[in-house]
Parts: sequence; C-alpha cells; structure tokens
Amino acid sequence: MSMSPSPSADQSPVATRSAYAERLDLPWWLWLAGLVAAALLAVEVWMGAPGVRAWLPFAVLLPATAVGLWWLGRIRVAVVDAELRVDDARLPVRFVADVVPLDATGRREVLGVGADPLAFVVQRPWIGGAVQVVLDDPADPTPFWVVSTRRPVELAEAVLAARDALRLADRPAGEPG
Repeated sequence: MSMSPSPSADQSPVATRSAYAERLDLPWWLWLAGLVAAALLAVEVWMGAPGVRAWLPFAVLLPATAVGLWWLGRIRVAVVDAELRVDDARLPVRFVADVVPLDATGRREVLGVGADPLAFVVQRPWIGGAVQVVLDDPADPTPFWVVSTRRPVELAEAVLAARDALRLADRPAGEPG
C-alpha cells in the first residue's frame, strides 16, 4: 500500500503538476555559426583602423548577436494547469479536439502552400518535429495551432491526457464513463 498523500478536493492532480515542459533553444552549432559570423563582420568593419573602430564593432556586434540568439531560443512549451502554454499564449485544453504529432515532412505539408492563414503558428526551423492542435471552439476563428517541438509524440500525449483528465473531472458523479 502506498503512503503517498492524495490530492484534496480543491487540488486536482491536473492543476498541480506539469505534464510536459520544453524550451525551444538553439543547438550549439547555431550559436557557433552566429558568433563566428558576427566576429567576421566586426573584423570587416575594423580592418586595421585605429581608435574607436578597432574595438567598437566587437563590443557591439558580439553581445548583440548573443542576445539575438538567446532571444530566438527563449520560447517555452508546456502543458500545465490544464493549459497548453506556448511562450505567452495559453490554450485551455477543454478546447482541444485532437492533437497530431508531425515529423518534418508533415510540418512542411501543414505549413506549406495550402496552409490556413488563421492558424496560430510557433515554428522554429532548427527543430524538425511539431504538433498540430486541432481546436473545437466555435467562438474562435483559429482552426488549429502548429507548435514546434523536439518530442511531438510526448507533447501530443500530454495535451490529450490533460484534456481527458479535465473532462473526467468535470463529469457529474453519477454519469457513466
């Protein structure tokens, strides 16, 4: 018999734990390529000139590039508190009809020529996988979300599990499952 505490009535398991969390940061080789490109540009500006032109390009371009690369990798994707959170956007899982894990080819197909212009898209080209979250909200014109992720199957399972847990918790006690 397990001695772990059970959640109280006002503290459901769905609301207390994060089912999935990921940061869409850049791979090391993109950091290296970006900083090398910034250094080469700084060298081009410098080109042996004396005075301020000797150090200013390095003092400005390298930190600016580092900040830009950090900014590109700042997006966080999480399923927590019965919501899918992508950066500062939040989608309550009660509006999720289905979640489809996509590989690179599937993502290209969904975001290709016939893509829906009303779709909410957070796409990072250095990440191959994604999920398509199909919505069921008559008040929202957005048909679906497409979100990049390194683990599309795990994210899809987390969103669907959170949705199903919410539906079970909202069901009246006497209603059969």
